[in-house]
Amino acid sequence: MNRHALSCLPEIIVTNTVRSKFLDRATPPHISTLIILSGLPALSMTLFLPSLPNMTEYFQTEYRVIQLSVATYLLVNAVLQVVVGPISDYYGRRRIILWGIVFFLLATLGCMFAPNVEIFLFFRMGQAVIVSGMVLARAIVRDLYPAKQAASMIGYVTMGMAVAPMLGPMIGGFLDEAFGWKASFSLFLIIGSLTLVLANFDLGETLPTKRQNIWSQFREYPELFRSHRFWGYCFVAAFSSGMFFAYLGGAPFIGSEIFGLSPSTLGFYFGLTAFGYMSGNFISGKWSVRYGINKMIIMGCFIALIGPTGPIVATYAGFTHPLSFFGFAVLMGVGNGLIVPNATAGMLSVRPHLAGTASGIGGAILIGIGSGLSALAGSLLTTESGPYPLYFIMLICVIMGLLCSVYIVLRSRANPLN
Repeated sequence: MNRHALSCLPEIIVTNTVRSKFLDRATPPHISTLIILSGLPALSMTLFLPSLPNMTEYFQTEYRVIQLSVATYLLVNAVLQVVVGPISDYYGRRRIILWGIVFFLLATLGCMFAPNVEIFLFFRMGQAVIVSGMVLARAIVRDLYPAKQAASMIGYVTMGMAVAPMLGPMIGGFLDEAFGWKASFSLFLIIGSLTLVLANFDLGETLPTKRQNIWSQFREYPELFRSHRFWGYCFVAAFSSGMFFAYLGGAPFIGSEIFGLSPSTLGFYFGLTAFGYMSGNFISGKWSVRYGINKMIIMGCFIALIGPTGPIVATYAGFTHPLSFFGFAVLMGVGNGLIVPNATAGMLSVRPHLAGTASGIGGAILIGIGSGLSALAGSLLTTESGPYPLYFIMLICVIMGLLCSVYIVLRSRANPLN
């Protein structure tokens, strides 16, 4: 950070001698505020998943249509990840976060009162604006703390992001059974409103200095695009997450139509998968420094490979218990928990001075591929097809991720700078 930037920072941030005071905008935001800002986007993606079958009936449409509420949300999410960072560099973190929450609340009301599935899907895409909280929570940490402390703080925020999708389907399943599918969106309104109040009183502006030109960050893209290892890490993370997003798009159908699970039971099984992801994150945090990110990625790919191969073998062998699918999906979660953090670290380390740009592009690619695979899984699954389309999509994803990880290793040996 240059001397001019330091002079623009509040003294409490530069010296780091004043601790955060909760609900005091003159001090750094409390870590719980950043965790909530990061967790709400993850919650909004998974909370209503157990309700998809009932929403299909409510709107009198087909499952593949209502499943677009996952895919289109992810697509808009991907686009916003690219632009939110540069916009916040110009207008400030606080303003973008607050307006993002307001638009999320308006879009939630639109979802609840939509008269047909087309209008519902339109407002569901609008809910993706809440991703600004997740993107800018990490930027705020970088604004406030030196590198080593920032890495630790981001780790806490990431764990918060893992808890939200783990609890979301469980809560959503129970809400659906007790009150119907709109109850999940009512909970969005409640949590979103509380988050808006919290952010307003606890989150001050942390941007060190505004950029003179909002487009300056985009001019840095070509240098990053020339790095082969950057693309390798991007696609490892993208295919790994794509497998998970395909699972999110297809598992509600398999759980309800193939295994006949109730929404609450389906939510419980979703939670097991997220628990696997948290476990993988914990292992990454403990062992990545010792073994290196490339070895951890390859290890994660082999563990994740069990996720689709196990159900394929079990189905052909005649096992019909839900654990023959969801049990193996836990290992898919563990593998993803190893792959994604290490691949993300690889993306950011290829060109350290372009870490912010790399984070935005990598996140957009990850979510973009994930949204496409989620839509594909939902469109191919029918009662006649059974679960096989989802199984093979997941299998292809993990194989592609493994090939990309091998390419990274070979490229690192041949040209470690590119």
